[in-house]
Amino acid sequence: MTANRVPITTQIPARLDRLPWSRFHWLVVFALGITWILDGLEVTLKGAISGVLQSPQTLHFTSGEIGALASFYLAGAVGGALIFGWLTDRLGRKKLFFITLAVYLTGALLTAFSWDFWSFALFRVITGAGIGGEYAAINSAIDELVPARLRGRVDIMINGSYWIGAALGSGATLVLLDPKIFAVDTGWRVGLGIGALLGLFILVTRRHVPESPRWLLTHGYPDEAERVVREIEKRVEADTGRELASVRDTIVVHPRRSFGFGIVVRTIFHGYLRRAVVGFALMVSQAFLYNAIFFTYALVLTRFYAVPASDTGLYLLPFAIGNVLGVFALGHLFDTWGRKPMIAATYTLSAVLLAITGYLFAVGVLTAATQTALWTLIFFIASPAASAAYLTVSEIFPLETRGLAIAFFFAIGTGAGGIAAPWLFGSLIGTGSAWAVFYGYLFAGALMLAAANIQLILGVAAERQCLETIATPLSCENPATAPSPAAPH
Repeated sequence: MTANRVPITTQIPARLDRLPWSRFHWLVVFALGITWILDGLEVTLKGAISGVLQSPQTLHFTSGEIGALASFYLAGAVGGALIFGWLTDRLGRKKLFFITLAVYLTGALLTAFSWDFWSFALFRVITGAGIGGEYAAINSAIDELVPARLRGRVDIMINGSYWIGAALGSGATLVLLDPKIFAVDTGWRVGLGIGALLGLFILVTRRHVPESPRWLLTHGYPDEAERVVREIEKRVEADTGRELASVRDTIVVHPRRSFGFGIVVRTIFHGYLRRAVVGFALMVSQAFLYNAIFFTYALVLTRFYAVPASDTGLYLLPFAIGNVLGVFALGHLFDTWGRKPMIAATYTLSAVLLAITGYLFAVGVLTAATQTALWTLIFFIASPAASAAYLTVSEIFPLETRGLAIAFFFAIGTGAGGIAAPWLFGSLIGTGSAWAVFYGYLFAGALMLAAANIQLILGVAAERQCLETIATPLSCENPATAPSPAAPH
């Protein structure tokens, strides 16, 4: 495959967007999106075993160390997103499918063999690095292969499928943490090891997912891009039994080998500053909300409601189910009703419900069951909201910088909202004061409300639009004729 640097006139983006849904798209969703299920399984097991890890019979961690381990995981995710995001734009989506998944599975498997705090922390960093890279590589590929009219709901449902894994993980803890079945220091290791080994078959299915034709175009491989699109079209015609409609829309690009951090930063903060503010607000607020609650829920149950550590997974099951139902029930509205109203509405409602739940918790009127029920209600709304943050940053910047843009905002959002949250809430829970935890919830809710207002004012109506229309490629022949990136359209 030899790179071509002459200008290219192409209909490939329009041809991909006009495709009807088919088995090819299901393959993309399954082969790429299933990582989120495995991640949900593994991270949920880690959250559910927090109480067990504090036992003298296991690793005897403190509450602060439990929170710190979550922060190590997120720190690895930040570093992995930046490194692999850059490589995704430079080397292609397909190559990074395998690299990021291999790193993730290696870290997850090694965690099962941890022997002290620092070994556990190191292996969580490796695991996080792999999943951070997955966010950049997978979301880039999915956005560039899924038709524009369905992109919103597909992205949101795939990101939300994390909670299918979470539900499986919480159910598995009923067996893995049962001392009648496994020894206290064995069950959690078995769970993490099995979860990692199950992910190996994904490497095989990803062989059948092609490189993004859009990436091939901008990097000077028009013949390969054309071949890939023709093969996709043949598969779709065979699946649907009907001939595809012709298209007229074209773009002209000047291929370029790579786009570094400098170009991404200049692009974001020169013509796309308003969108950068939106991306930052959405990513930081949802990361803080999710990580504040999810990584410490077991600590709340054991500390304030005296729930046995071995039973905390049972309480996560309805919580996870609420997250899954939320993305499947509301996901299509992000394509039909629109990005701006749906994101603003879900962020606002999540914040209000969190404040109410936090107050009821502080005054002591909740039980473990009612606390879990309210968390489930909150995240029925917050799950599609959080997924919409990833959707937003993956579609509102130019094609050539997509991987780095996703990584950049994932790193900023996770660094600012995710790394600090588990440590902060772990410390607040450690005080034994329900009111201290309530004030933390209020802060998380305030961030969500601020993000909702920023989205209403500065957000982009990206529903059902071609990626090249939402953000003109940097390699476009006449970028001055494209819609202004500073204004929503």
